[in-house]
Amino acid sequence: MPDSLQINSPNGSFHAFVARPSVMPAPAIVVIHEVFGVNADMRQSCEELAAQGYLAVCPDLFWRIEPGLAMTDRTAAELARAAELYAAFNLDTGVIDIAATIDAVRRMPECTGKVGVVGYCLGGLLSYLTTARIGADAAVAYYPGNADLHLDEAEGVESPLIVHLAQEDEYIGKPTQRQLHDALDHRAQVQVYSYPGCGHAFARHRGIAYDAAAAALANGRTADFLASHLKQS
Repeated sequence: MPDSLQINSPNGSFHAFVARPSVMPAPAIVVIHEVFGVNADMRQSCEELAAQGYLAVCPDLFWRIEPGLAMTDRTAAELARAAELYAAFNLDTGVIDIAATIDAVRRMPECTGKVGVVGYCLGGLLSYLTTARIGADAAVAYYPGNADLHLDEAEGVESPLIVHLAQEDEYIGKPTQRQLHDALDHRAQVQVYSYPGCGHAFARHRGIAYDAAAAALANGRTADFLASHLKQS
């Protein structure tokens, strides 16, 4: 049954969407939203993770700018607002808020103590940065935009991490993808997967670039990865 959770951070409090599994305590996943906020897509992702046996928590990282935001990629007005939000968003405070969420979730009686992070687009970048700066029991980054601007932090990645890249990503070009491979492929705990013929956000439910086959492949890899690191003692 979905509900919400209040998270207290060093700079204030904010809410997170929660989807609970049928059996608890359970390992937890902090789901890091795209630039469209905690929308129907992110809630569906949380519910899918809950069905896999995870306590899924999606914090509202835009609480300082526009709390409760939930947009789609379907209109010009929403895309324009998304661009404004991306420019206004502070990555450092975002990581601080994610760290506060991880800490709060880890201490919940419904949680086994193991917490992973899964992020998409902006959330993918934040998943990578969170892994590099704080760590997690497992981390997944779907098409992390602008991660190439933070490759100096790759050496800080010590947690298990997988990255999903769309080969035809209009925001993460092939030269950038090569940079990501060069920075991450040699790290034993990191796996980088590429999806031929796919554009950015190929795993976004109902998104304009959704690719059912590629999304199923990426999500299957994510499920296996999370289970291996969060469900095994």
